[in-house]
Amino acid sequence: MRLEPIPAPSLTRQIGLPVLALVATALFAMGLAALAGAAPGEVAWLVVKGAVGSKFALLETLNRATPLIFTGLAVAVAFRAKLWNIGAEAQLYMGAVLTVVLGTGLLGWPAALLLPTLAVAAMIAGACALLVPTILKTRFGVDEVVTTLLLNFVALLFVSYLLEGPLKDPMGMGWPKSPRLIPEARLPRIAEGLRLHWGFALGIIAACLVWVLQTRTIWGYEMRAVGLNIKAARFAGMPVNRVLLRTALLSGGLAALAGFSEVAGAKGSLTLDLSPGFGYTGIIVAMLALLHPLGVVVAALFVAGIFVGADSMSRAASVPTYIADIVLATALLAMVLAIGLTRRRVRWT
Repeated sequence: MRLEPIPAPSLTRQIGLPVLALVATALFAMGLAALAGAAPGEVAWLVVKGAVGSKFALLETLNRATPLIFTGLAVAVAFRAKLWNIGAEAQLYMGAVLTVVLGTGLLGWPAALLLPTLAVAAMIAGACALLVPTILKTRFGVDEVVTTLLLNFVALLFVSYLLEGPLKDPMGMGWPKSPRLIPEARLPRIAEGLRLHWGFALGIIAACLVWVLQTRTIWGYEMRAVGLNIKAARFAGMPVNRVLLRTALLSGGLAALAGFSEVAGAKGSLTLDLSPGFGYTGIIVAMLALLHPLGVVVAALFVAGIFVGADSMSRAASVPTYIADIVLATALLAMVLAIGLTRRRVRWT
């Protein structure tokens, strides 16, 4: 058996194989539900009902999808240029830290000025967090997978130090948390009485802007060219290192917006458990979306629905919530296999 490259894969193959991967994942999930002693059809219905079956469930899914949109975009942008950013978790926390530093009273500006300032400051913090591994990659050939992954742990330890020291809330009764943001630094709700805040709308806008950037600008063309063949791009005269640095700035900034959105929109303060792994889940979101910016929104909603629906299903059917983690891991593996087979066919000899 050998894999033979396909010069021009058909549209049916490009769409059909990823869809088949999702169908296989769904069948596998039903099999897991049956092994857990529950009816597969009932479990599937409970997941859907728990994700979108009520106003509260739908809003919870949209809220959970908001940071995943930002981290998914960050990963998709970087992976498109073959910059393997595994550190979206660190960039998220760096954005959250700067949001808290500036948004707890240091800047006493009105909301119309303060919120954009906090968002830009958070993006700068996240961009700097990814800029260092990218410089190490372009100047010294250091593998960015290792450096970005290890920076996740460095960032968590740094945040832990801040919450136990300089940023600890004196009114927090000893709990390691930051002071709450002032009202002018909080993202308003989309509608009165709803939990959904404007961070979700910001994520949709960011996805559209990234899509325009990648498909309608020279910078986007250079990013895609470097990702497709870095040697050919360098031979054509493209500033490959500069393209990678700009990609890092954009990717890190997008991941940091997830931290800004969670602190300014959902939580109101910084804690060490601000992210239950949004940075890592962003990799799954980006791969499910085939690195397409608009597809990231759909994939984020799908992943968020799985998590929210699994929580509800677990209470109703007494099935462990860990089934959601298994399903998403299986979906990622199936999607990677589908992407690989999109441009290659199996030949038996």
